[in-house]
Amino acid sequence: MLMYPQIDPIALSIGPIKFHWYGLMYVMSFVFFTVGAKWRIRKYGHPVMTEKLVDDFLLSAILGTVIGGRLGFCLFYQPAYYLTHPLDIIKTWDGGMSFHGGLLGVCAAFYWFARKNKTTFFVISDFASPFVPICLMFGRIGNFINGELWGRFCSATLPWGMVFPQSGSMLPRHPSQIYEALTEGVLLFLVMVIYTNTSKEPRKLGQTSGMFAIGYGVARFFLEFFREPDSFATGVVQTTGLSLGQFYSIPLIIAGILMMWWGSKSKSSVLH
Repeated sequence: MLMYPQIDPIALSIGPIKFHWYGLMYVMSFVFFTVGAKWRIRKYGHPVMTEKLVDDFLLSAILGTVIGGRLGFCLFYQPAYYLTHPLDIIKTWDGGMSFHGGLLGVCAAFYWFARKNKTTFFVISDFASPFVPICLMFGRIGNFINGELWGRFCSATLPWGMVFPQSGSMLPRHPSQIYEALTEGVLLFLVMVIYTNTSKEPRKLGQTSGMFAIGYGVARFFLEFFREPDSFATGVVQTTGLSLGQFYSIPLIIAGILMMWWGSKSKSSVLH
């Protein structure tokens, strides 16, 4: 049994300016995406994306992630509160980001970027999807550093069971943030790399995006069994037996299956 190390969420302070680890994890994910995307373009080429366009694309993706993630958290997880306290929506410093909301925001950014560059949504999303898992990994590491989103109680004999004093209990829990970093992050990244590089011909348009949606949805649904449900979502858990994370992952899995099916019928393929 381990004790959570109580990591200071502030990585660096310069006078009144404070740099939080969670924010730095976002920066690291954006750096990884930029470096990885430009490397892939140099190595394999792409019918639309260029190294210069990656920078423009990243800006739109960042805006989509932050705006969508925040609005998704407010509307998907605590709508009653934020509908009566709308000004609190902008208080991102108080925490509260949703992956599913961020995904919708990113999809909107992809669509806008595709229209701007006279191409289609899936040409852009298929290019970006293989890089997303590592970006998610950095986010989950940020969750762990913040000591938030801890797991459910586990056996005291579990070697990596961890006590999170901030949870209000001194009983060991699953370090679910690490589970998610390894599964939604590293494992899904390997799946995406293998999927996009083991075919003699490029995957059909939309299939890479579909594989990511299925992979993340399945991983998140499974990992929610180890993650403590949000305190404000107990009604959903009691009513459906599912956590909100599981509930929102089901349509994502279905969407991924439909994308794979649509791609199999398509005659178009694209380098990604």
